Amino acid sequence: MNPDSTLTHLPPLGGHTHDEVGRVLQATLVELLDLSLVGKQLHWSVVGTQFRPMHLQLDELVDAWRELADTVAERAVAIGYWPDGQADAIVAGRDVVPVASGPVADHDVVRQLARRMADADERIRVRMDRLADLDVVSQDVLIGVVRALEKQLWMVRAQLPHGTR
Repeated sequence: MNPDSTLTHLPPLGGHTHDEVGRVLQATLVELLDLSLVGKQLHWSVVGTQFRPMHLQLDELVDAWRELADTVAERAVAIGYWPDGQADAIVAGRDVVPVASGPVADHDVVRQLARRMADADERIRVRMDRLADLDVVSQDVLIGVVRALEKQLWMVRAQLPHGTR
C-alpha cells in the first residue's frame, strides 16, 4: 500500500488547521502527563493524619489523568498527528515548577494539588476555546478533559478549609 494513500483516510483538516490542532492536543497531552507525574510524586510524599485517604485519592486521580492523556493522544493520532509523551517532551513542554522531593504534609498536598489542577484546567480551557473554530471533534475531547478536571478539582478543593481556594 502506498503510504500517501493512507492520508485520504484522515479527517479533512487543512494543513495549517491540522498542525494547530495537533499542537493543541500535544500541549494538553503534556499537561496531563505532567499532572499525573506530579500526582504520583505527591502520592509517595504525603504524610499526616489524612495520609491514607489522600494516598488513595491521588492514585485515583493519576489513573484518571493517564486515561484522559490516552484519549487526547489517540485523537491526535486519529487526525494524523503523532503525539510525543516521552519524558523529554514532558520536560520541554512543562511550564510549572516540579514538586520538591521529600515528605509533604497532607494539607499542603491538598493546596498544591488544587493549585496545579486549577492552573492546568485554566490552560486547557484556553486550548479548548481555540479549537472551537478549528475542529469541534477535538474540542469535544478537551471538553471531556475539562469536565473531568473540574469535577476532580471540586473534590480536592472540598478538603481545603472553608473560604480558601
